[in-house]
Amino acid sequence: MRNERPKIRSEEREVRNEGMTAAYLHAINDLRVEQTEVPRLEDPQEVLIRIKAVGVCGSDIHFYREGRIGPYIVEKPVVLGHECSGEIVEVGKAVTNVRPGDRVAIEAGVPCRRCWFCKSGRYNLCATVPFMGTPPTDGAFREYVVWPSDFVFPVPNSVSFEEGAMTEPLAVGMQAAKRGKIHPSMKVAVIGAGPIGLTTLQAAAAHGATTVMVSDVSDSRLQLAQRLGATHAINAKQNDAIAAVKDLTVGLGADVVLETAGTPATIQQALAMVRRGGVVVLVGMSSVLEFPIEVMDIIVREYDVRGVFRYCNAYPPALALIASGKVNVKALITHTFPLAQTKEALELADTRKDVAMKVIVKC
Repeated sequence: MRNERPKIRSEEREVRNEGMTAAYLHAINDLRVEQTEVPRLEDPQEVLIRIKAVGVCGSDIHFYREGRIGPYIVEKPVVLGHECSGEIVEVGKAVTNVRPGDRVAIEAGVPCRRCWFCKSGRYNLCATVPFMGTPPTDGAFREYVVWPSDFVFPVPNSVSFEEGAMTEPLAVGMQAAKRGKIHPSMKVAVIGAGPIGLTTLQAAAAHGATTVMVSDVSDSRLQLAQRLGATHAINAKQNDAIAAVKDLTVGLGADVVLETAGTPATIQQALAMVRRGGVVVLVGMSSVLEFPIEVMDIIVREYDVRGVFRYCNAYPPALALIASGKVNVKALITHTFPLAQTKEALELADTRKDVAMKVIVKC
């Protein structure tokens, strides 16, 4: 019965005896693949997961290169990685939603479930969220992870583990579309055609946007954007992106602008290309904390500026879109590395953005 706690198979006893491999970031540019112990279940609602695939995110690169993101600082060895999927190995005695052998995608942040934000349905705003791969919480560049069972979600057999790992960046796009309140017939502009930009454009299309304009400075990324559903591709290096969006919307501007690049210049662009009364959604995180914006423009044209912080309640619909084929995350995966070459994966993702879209570490 599902309510019974399955026994650990003999192969898992051997794993516990032998330990596991994990990639620890000790300091800036100092990532070491080491042996450590397999984590144990400490709560009856937890599950032990054998990690199968982990995507390299821009935040992983920031920690690797700079040792910090804002207040989150690498002060002791930490395992990075939060875009992940795997297979259930063991379940706690109170777990009923999954069982050993199930293929799952792992939601990387776990809220308290008790505060006002959690109870109102916006648990991504909970003040106490341990998030995978964000110091001091270890992430998924390792062979095994223990995680709360209510934050793992079944992956259909038709979806690969690599695609399952891509549920996380798609969840960000889903949150952006939700914050923009995108609905059929809307004209949407997406700034940035990186992994988050391309999942966001697909989320916008899945929510019914009929016109999706994407701007970037890379022709290859813009070509991929068109393959994934963009109706118009704008090379912002060769053209005035603001003017192009205005031309495509009969001078009005976009109903919703989804900014995913996270630079002062592109955020200012986003504010300029939205129509009166429209919505700007800031998805990309800028390393520059303060820069000038024209407040009177926001007041006079009465458009909304909204932020996106991770996601909430986005994993089930994101997985459903991947399984249905309405969203193609497989097209974003350009490179895979074994766990032993996690450092090489981070290096490639950082230095070869011309060829590397989404780099996956297979554990």
